Amino acid sequence: MDILNQLMQGFATAATPINLLWCFVGCALGTAIGVLPGIGPAVAVAMLLPITAKVEATASMIFFAGIYYGAMYGGSTTSILLNTPGETASMVTAMEGNKMAKSGRAGAALATAAIGSFVAGTICTVLVTLFAPIVAELAVKLGPPEYFMLMVLAFTTVSAVLGKSTVRGMAALFLGLAAGLVGLDQISGQARYTGGVPELLDGIEIVLVAVGLFAVAEAMYAVLYEGRVVETQNKLSKVHMTARDWRRSWPAWLRATAIGAPFGCIPAGGTEIPTFLSYAAEKKLAKGDNKDEFGTVGAIEGVAGPEAANNATVTMAMIPLLTLGIPTSNTTAILLGAFQNYGIQPGPQLFTSSSALVWALIASLYIGNVMLLVLNLPMVGLWVKLLKIPKPYLYAGILIFATVGAYGMRQSAFDLFLLYGIGVLGVVMRRFDFPTAPVVVGMILGPLAEAQLRNAMSIGEGSAMVFLQRPVSVILIVVVLAVLILPRLARRWAARRLVV
Repeated sequence: MDILNQLMQGFATAATPINLLWCFVGCALGTAIGVLPGIGPAVAVAMLLPITAKVEATASMIFFAGIYYGAMYGGSTTSILLNTPGETASMVTAMEGNKMAKSGRAGAALATAAIGSFVAGTICTVLVTLFAPIVAELAVKLGPPEYFMLMVLAFTTVSAVLGKSTVRGMAALFLGLAAGLVGLDQISGQARYTGGVPELLDGIEIVLVAVGLFAVAEAMYAVLYEGRVVETQNKLSKVHMTARDWRRSWPAWLRATAIGAPFGCIPAGGTEIPTFLSYAAEKKLAKGDNKDEFGTVGAIEGVAGPEAANNATVTMAMIPLLTLGIPTSNTTAILLGAFQNYGIQPGPQLFTSSSALVWALIASLYIGNVMLLVLNLPMVGLWVKLLKIPKPYLYAGILIFATVGAYGMRQSAFDLFLLYGIGVLGVVMRRFDFPTAPVVVGMILGPLAEAQLRNAMSIGEGSAMVFLQRPVSVILIVVVLAVLILPRLARRWAARRLVV
């Protein structure tokens, strides 16, 4: 009952005119970003971080959350009509959705994508409402050794999973950890790694790193290395579903929600894995004529499943972010930086220290899902027109926003040099396939992990055995080792089976 009361208070906050406006703008902007190929929610949130610095914290987080799940909705439009996924989560949708469009069933594909996203998003928002406070209550009972191991788990999973190579992921993580050490030591007050530059005494701004690595690097990389080819647009039929489409879609939505929800809670590589698993499940379960439609004229289950799975994953990612302060994707890593920008540290104390913000954010997920359904079904034609924006103008706009936002924080020319230096580093990392999320995670969680390690060592009177004397800490050590070892064993086993 207490959860229901807090949720009602959250609705009262989220339903104020100004917060509703921010939610609507975030959802609309997120949809537009999802439609445009190559610009993901991480880039958008990073670019807008400095712009929203003067906005009230609750409104700002509602706005960013709207961008995050709005992009999941928008990505399906270009995947279906143009075979050009606006977001990596929509790659699987393109496989069947574009074939449906070429068969004259674009409307049905777009409808099942939008309604499936709404169904999965709403179910998972209910799960977030019910389980996030429970996870937070359990997390409050943890001490410094457990918190340090939790952060080591976050470092390991994000580095090992978000990139194609564990070594590159770890290299990116250590780069972030090194950047997090710059500035004044938390305990002694001594300057560390500042090189005598006064601007670095306060440390490197996480906003600069996020904007540089995501927004500036994305624009520069697109200009230098990418020439995007867009397919001919398929004719847009009326956006609706027949009774047969409904019968085939709703079981796929529910199955995909069950597949995607657990993946949101673990750093398992974002939305790509659950969408592929959902597609594989639907293809395997299909029978008769429905099975024959896969890969030929397009099967509606192949659109309904992946779209519901990616929205379920995105929504459930709020649980580890809010309760443990652990990001499970690029965008949640940037959202973690957005919280810290307001002096708020996501974690178990968040539900008591910033209760109003948390419940307003959760309530906004319900409101945002309804807004996105209204925005996506009748206005598909409008979103498609965004693709006519010339790419040079688009990327020039991103660079202007990033530059103005970064300079506006402290009116410092040094920040601009640092921003573009980090942008060049981001281009190099993308060119050689180094993941950028571990850098942000290392920078944000590094100083916190250092403080928890010092506290844990104080509890253990200088002995590292303190980590082996507490059951939860030991369990986390085992999980960290499993994350590092099991994927290698699985690959070797698979390779051996292929040889045999």
